[in-house]
Amino acid sequence: MTNNKLEIIPLPKEQWKGTQIPLVTKSDSYYDLEISPFENDGCNIRLVKKSFEKTVVHTPEEYDFPDGLYQDHWEKAEAYGVVGDNGKMLACIEVCPEEWSNRLMVTELWITEELRGQGLGKRLMDKAKEVAVAQGRRAIILETQSCNTNAIGFYLHQGFELIGFDTCCYTNADIDRKEVRINLGFFFHRNGTRK
Repeated sequence: MTNNKLEIIPLPKEQWKGTQIPLVTKSDSYYDLEISPFENDGCNIRLVKKSFEKTVVHTPEEYDFPDGLYQDHWEKAEAYGVVGDNGKMLACIEVCPEEWSNRLMVTELWITEELRGQGLGKRLMDKAKEVAVAQGRRAIILETQSCNTNAIGFYLHQGFELIGFDTCCYTNADIDRKEVRINLGFFFHRNGTRK
């Protein structure tokens, strides 16, 4: 399938709800969190890129809640993607409004390994930006992990920036496991232009 045939289409909830996303991440590096003790004058926080001794691979089987489209807790989600001639999903992005903060959350972004490196990730992220502008959202937010340096690099290239982290989101040993939740954001003016 060539790049010009990779049409991004809506993936309606009634057809795609529950579709598993075979999200596998491979990384030879991670961002180590260095946090000094909090004192009266503050604390220091550094994210330092380091190399793993060998490539680390994370698969859906490791997690209690594997990735899938239209999970019940994303009530107002909408998804877009690329579907092959055989009806199989080849790429997707799912977004869901966070109404109370007027932000749009990217809840899923996945591209089959065979289609990576062809600009499809940018096109899917552009779709999320288009949805955010159409809904009048002030920002787009997403979650990734400190061990997914490829994804972090992609998001930074798309104009996202660090907005926070959570050192015990997944376990009480996330820093030691080199898998800390990293929150990134992309900001708009009210008229939809970049801040």
